[in-house]
Amino acid sequence: MKVVVAGAGGLIGRALISRLRADGDEVVRLVRRAANGSDESTWDPDNGRVDRRVIASADAVVCLSGASISRLPWTPRYRRTILESRLTTTTTLAHAIADSPTPPSVFVGASASGFYGNRPGQDLDETSGPGTGFLSGVTTAWEKAARGVGDTTRLVHARTGIVVATDGVLSPLMPITRFGLAGPLGSGRQYWPWVSLTDEVGGIVHALRGDISGPVNLVGPTPATAGELIRGLATRLSRPYWLPVPAFAIRAALGAAGDDLLLVDQRIRPAVLEKTGYVFAHPTVGEALDSALSARA
Repeated sequence: MKVVVAGAGGLIGRALISRLRADGDEVVRLVRRAANGSDESTWDPDNGRVDRRVIASADAVVCLSGASISRLPWTPRYRRTILESRLTTTTTLAHAIADSPTPPSVFVGASASGFYGNRPGQDLDETSGPGTGFLSGVTTAWEKAARGVGDTTRLVHARTGIVVATDGVLSPLMPITRFGLAGPLGSGRQYWPWVSLTDEVGGIVHALRGDISGPVNLVGPTPATAGELIRGLATRLSRPYWLPVPAFAIRAALGAAGDDLLLVDQRIRPAVLEKTGYVFAHPTVGEALDSALSARA
């Protein structure tokens, strides 16, 4: 396949491109600077510009672009950046695909588990509706923008969970844990929809090559709480898990971002991946932690 990837410089983008090239696929990276070689193409999503010839020659397009939600604080201005960075990139690609004389067969548009909002006590899958809160509103608008591809191109909404990687959710947790300060965030009993980086990429490739359309939850098949993930990290680093951070302190420090990022409770199933035969490389959060830490070693 010839796959065009936007957001190629991020954690998931880099890993996805490595996997695609290892599989023998041709990859073209969309970049916002002058292209450096035939495997890059310059685009300007803020002004709706992308090389239509690149889109017309592609078998698949993957859009992973968007400002980081882990950058804090979420000021009103940065909230607009989070939303607009997703809508401009997705809309630019969706319109180019819809207008193409030979559109790609599939468009995988990034989305996130934030779509479901805070849903304690509920079992969620791809048939569940949106929740409430800032990230739910962002992902709902994000997916709506992707639907601009039209009816010819198969559309996948990749609802990514918390990526267990040293450059993902473990990046802020590892220093705290190494200093011996790990403990429950809030109650610690809230479910985090985790996924290993290998299965994040594997799920996207599965969607590219299969016959899947609509939302796909890119989360691990065995639910785990925030406490189980952080305790598992502490155990693997031979550090204690003991110092709780109360919910009120998280909200005081981070505002709404604390609820959306740390205190959110989402027990999400990867029902579409399971139904379509995807085999998880890391079916438990412990295996995901082992993989992430061994990759760093």
